[in-house]
Amino acid sequence: MKIIIPVIGLCAGILLGIKSGIVLPYAMMAYGGVGILACLDTVLGGVRADMEHQFQMRIFVSGFFINGIVAIGLVWLGKQLNMDLSIAAIVVFGSRIFYNFSKIRRFLLNKRQKEAMIGEE
Repeated sequence: MKIIIPVIGLCAGILLGIKSGIVLPYAMMAYGGVGILACLDTVLGGVRADMEHQFQMRIFVSGFFINGIVAIGLVWLGKQLNMDLSIAAIVVFGSRIFYNFSKIRRFLLNKRQKEAMIGEE
């Protein structure tokens, strides 16, 4: 599975972030939160694509960085316009995360059901 490397990288990044002791200033919290959501969406999309045998590393890497940059840019633009556009990013990425989780769950449940059917034969 090609996707195991990005998942390990995500876990390592989370652990490094927790253990580093770096604290974002309050003014930057919206940027960090939306950026993390965008990157998590990309990782889950990569896992789903790998399960569907459609995973491509360059699409994953470009999506990881571009989604994060666009999400942070959207929050920045909202602050410049005195609008809370982070809510829009949260809704979009949140719905995509739930969609990817549902696809992964269905894939795993169907895979186990097929394995059980093969085992009965």
